Amino acid sequence: MTKYKKGNIIRGTVTGIESYGVFVSCDEYYSGLIHISEISHGFVKNVADYVNIGDVINVEILDVDENLGQLKLSIKNIEYKKSGVARRRRIQETSLGFSTLAYHLPLWIEEGVKKIKNTANSIDK
Repeated sequence: MTKYKKGNIIRGTVTGIESYGVFVSCDEYYSGLIHISEISHGFVKNVADYVNIGDVINVEILDVDENLGQLKLSIKNIEYKKSGVARRRRIQETSLGFSTLAYHLPLWIEEGVKKIKNTANSIDK
C-alpha cells in the first residue's frame, strides 16, 4: 500500500521546468509532473512564471502509479507556495511612535518643494 493517495496535498521540490509542465520530486522513490493545464485556471504563457527550480511547494495528487513511482500532480486549486512555517512577527512599537515622522514631515515636504522649484527653474532657462 502506498503512502500517497489521490486527493492528498503533499510537499515536493521542483526539479525541472519544461514548456509543458513542472517536474517535482516528492521523496527518494516518487516523482511527479504538474502538467501545464494543472498550473492555473487561466492561460499559462510561461511555466517559469509560477515556480523556480529548487522551490519547495505544496502539490495536490491527481493520480498515483505505484509501479513506476510517478504521480500526476496539480497546483491549480491550492495555495501551492504557502508554507505555514513562516509567520509574520509582530512589529515592536517604540515609545516615540509617530512623533518622529510628525517632526520630520514638514522638513521633508519643504525639501521636496524646493527640488521641484529648482527643477522647474532650470527647465525655464
